[in-house]
Amino acid sequence: MAETLHSHPLFKIRAELLPNEERVALSYKRAKVVMRSFPLSASDVQHCTPRFWALMRHPIMSFDIAMYTILTIHVNLVIGTLSRHMDKRPEFKRLVDSLLQFETLGIYQLSERAHGVDSFNVETTATMTNRGYIFHTPREEAEKFVPASTSGFGVPKVSLVNALLIVNGKNLGARFFVVPICNEREMYTGVTSTRLPPRPGTSPLDWALTRFTNVHLPFSALVASDPFDLSLPPNPREAWWNELWRIQYGTMCVAAPFISGLKTSAYITGQYSLHRTVTGPAKKPLPIISFRTQQLPVAEAAAAGLVYEEFFTIAVELAFCGTSDPRVRHALIAITKATIVRHVQRCLAGLAERLGAQGTLEQNYIPRLENDTKGVVIAEGDLVPLCSKVFTELLQGQYRVPIPTPEESLLARHASSRLAECTEALSQAGGTRSADFTSVILPQAQPVIEAIGHAIAYAAAVKANLPKPILDIYESSIIGQDPAWYSEHGMPRTAQRIREDKAVSSFIPELPKFLSALKIENYVAAPVVSDARWKAYLSLLIVYSGHASPSELVSCSTIPETMARM
Repeated sequence: MAETLHSHPLFKIRAELLPNEERVALSYKRAKVVMRSFPLSASDVQHCTPRFWALMRHPIMSFDIAMYTILTIHVNLVIGTLSRHMDKRPEFKRLVDSLLQFETLGIYQLSERAHGVDSFNVETTATMTNRGYIFHTPREEAEKFVPASTSGFGVPKVSLVNALLIVNGKNLGARFFVVPICNEREMYTGVTSTRLPPRPGTSPLDWALTRFTNVHLPFSALVASDPFDLSLPPNPREAWWNELWRIQYGTMCVAAPFISGLKTSAYITGQYSLHRTVTGPAKKPLPIISFRTQQLPVAEAAAAGLVYEEFFTIAVELAFCGTSDPRVRHALIAITKATIVRHVQRCLAGLAERLGAQGTLEQNYIPRLENDTKGVVIAEGDLVPLCSKVFTELLQGQYRVPIPTPEESLLARHASSRLAECTEALSQAGGTRSADFTSVILPQAQPVIEAIGHAIAYAAAVKANLPKPILDIYESSIIGQDPAWYSEHGMPRTAQRIREDKAVSSFIPELPKFLSALKIENYVAAPVVSDARWKAYLSLLIVYSGHASPSELVSCSTIPETMARM
């Protein structure tokens, strides 16, 4: 059934023509259809089996990013977190079974409005009584921000909520609790959800602020293998981080749909460029793909989409099978997200421009995906602190990640060199507490982390035997992200341009074949890809007509006599 999702009636609806509330409801309905098309077990989710990754990587996920957001939180964060405790907490089984069938929707409420990423120091409290817990939000600043918690979308919601455990007046640190939020129609007593305005230009969702007012919870609401072991852990923050284990998995997950999204965007712009023409010499139609300015962004996006498909496969193997060190796993996941998401952002801006005015309209997909990408930069680990942490740990030599050797490729040489430069600079600066580290070295975190990802991605593409034109285009696009380094290491700017020209010249003659190799056509709904699709789409739009006369606005008889003589 998963193979035919693209033909399901819910995915034929033109969401951009619907009112906002209907669009949100549509995303929930689509999420249910997708969830039920993948027969996952709790074990599949807990251990990230191929079935789990098949769901996260399916091309339909990039079709509706709001739907994907619903599903990745529901599956990875909620089911994933609970799955680890099911052996010792059989009472969770009924809930997890309901979640797996999408009879209940799970949301995950970690952050508070005034605390952001400082989620260990939240203010929401779960105070133990002789009957369970009293769950309470003490002030507006402590409201949960921004998970989609509103009611009325036809599915009950339950949340894993991060709160302080208070026992006999003593704060035992941040823990997670299972808190019912709403039924199919309305909020539960004591839970209020304040709907936030939609994020502009994105796939809309019911983002909200959530407040709890003296909500009574049973003892079983505490998410732990033993709900009656309330002892303060030796290291409370480490114990809390251990309960957040699915977030780093989510960091990997959120990159997946943007690979499909990049492929979709490359396909749309490529097909448009092949059929769109201008008047050329001898007044003959000339496809705009003939121009280098059109060829470059299409080639880069298509090549990157194919390379990152292989990269993601290797990254999953390295992070989840290739290491037992959680620090290395976390680093590889951060490298994967940063590399893919940042490159996708760069590509989408160029692709949208090459569609002209059509590239500003939502029905053509790319502008909406571009705005959705801004959200994923923050989701499941903000890229700036994520890269800063991994970068600092690598410079300090806390662990090593499997960077290809400099001899393997130009991109591997670049990554190793940049990392070595910063490591040397750190030793000269006197450590990570120095002003020089903060102001000079740390700002290089993202470029260096991305460089490592580029090297691993290129090696994965070579291993997968991708055609040389794809490899060359990808390499040239990465060189363009740090031209100064390559110029300093024997490749002047002119040589870089010549290298790029040769890569594009070998790629473009095979463009139709490479667009087909993206295997994304079934998931493309943008009308701009062909005149036939555009004409079909035009029939869905509102047409304004009437019988008014322009004389009602300006009568010819009122024209001054002097003007009439002219």
